[in-house]
Amino acid sequence: MNPRAGILVTGTEVLSGIISDRNGPWLSERLREIGLDPAVIQIVADRPDDLFAALRWMADQNFAVVLTSGGLGPTADDLTAEIVGRFAGREMVLDPRLEERIAEIVESITARWPGLDRAAIRESNRKQALIPRGASVLDPVGTAPGLVVPPTDDQGPVVVVLPGPPRELQPMWKTALATPPMQALLSDLPTYHREIVRLFGLPESEIANTLRAAEQAGLELEPLEITTCLRRGEIEIATRYEPPAQPAYDALIEFIRERHGERLFSEDGSTVDEQVAQLLAGRTVAVAESCTGGLLAARLTDRPGSSAYFLGGAVVYSNEAKVALAGVDAALITRFGAVSEEVARALAHGAIERFGADIGIGVTGIAGPEGGSDEKPVGLVCFTVAIRQGSESTLSARLPGGRADIRERSTTVALHLLRRVLRGEAETELPGVPGGAADPASAQSG
Repeated sequence: MNPRAGILVTGTEVLSGIISDRNGPWLSERLREIGLDPAVIQIVADRPDDLFAALRWMADQNFAVVLTSGGLGPTADDLTAEIVGRFAGREMVLDPRLEERIAEIVESITARWPGLDRAAIRESNRKQALIPRGASVLDPVGTAPGLVVPPTDDQGPVVVVLPGPPRELQPMWKTALATPPMQALLSDLPTYHREIVRLFGLPESEIANTLRAAEQAGLELEPLEITTCLRRGEIEIATRYEPPAQPAYDALIEFIRERHGERLFSEDGSTVDEQVAQLLAGRTVAVAESCTGGLLAARLTDRPGSSAYFLGGAVVYSNEAKVALAGVDAALITRFGAVSEEVARALAHGAIERFGADIGIGVTGIAGPEGGSDEKPVGLVCFTVAIRQGSESTLSARLPGGRADIRERSTTVALHLLRRVLRGEAETELPGVPGGAADPASAQSG
């Protein structure tokens, strides 16, 4: 069994839900990458006794390492370093080099506000330079340093103390891995491969059936640690295994390939967003979207270099906006309704003309919770991907869930439709995407 690890997120604001925890899941992924098993993510308020009790409990579970986030600021309620020192049986000492480094950082920040009492500010930040004796210091990315605290007499876990803001925590993680206590711990860990494949157009239950069928077919799955996840309407299968299990993994992927065919769209872990960016290859794209509220444009621009291929988008909720901003014929809306394949086509071609793009994407639908009808229920979304003076592909889909689910899944369907068009596979259906109503109706939500 692999060494286990615990993640301890501190902060009353996190426990109360004022701030969502982003560090726990991120650190869990990083632990898996280096061969440690994340066993628990625990959130505690800024209360010394609760923090100490959580550390004590994790030590009782024989965790090899505990990662903490938060509680490293200059205020009185930031007590993580002090409590970790008490837990590890190490006295708190002033690190003069760290004190000067923090003072330099604070000085560069406070210089923008003349009239501040710099001596008082330095004194309050001096607290951040008090560290458990023998700890490895991780230089600040913001103003707070991190720490790696080894166990006393090799009893107990290594404690990695990290700041709360993700922009500071994430780059500091690599520095933590290079410290002597973590290097000693990692030297004894086995090497793992971690692979991800992605499928689209399948329910998660079907993947469970596939894994059962693979076992019944005699495939050796025991050496593979397989995790499945439904994300943005796609199925993600993550597998971790030691190098000798490579043949078992290859056999599993071949089984999935034969069973699910084109629904297996990524065998190398690449996302549909990444594949679309590569397939555009110098061509430009623009969108006119309604029910997705700009989320499709956000996904198309959520990559470095997206300005090379994404020209712009229009969010056209009202019928007036569809006409004025995307050039949709008002008579088309009157005849077929705002939520219709005809209007989706007009939106796609309108995006091409308005932005001068090579490719246009039109999306119109009913995300809910109101506005549907028997003919056009909530969840009906119509899509068109059109190439200027070329092919186009249009489809309607019935997508499950509430407003947020429908919006997010709609962006995924649109990107997969774009992928198929770019690959020369234009057709009126995507594998596994449930079709929607085709009859004209009066529903005007868009």
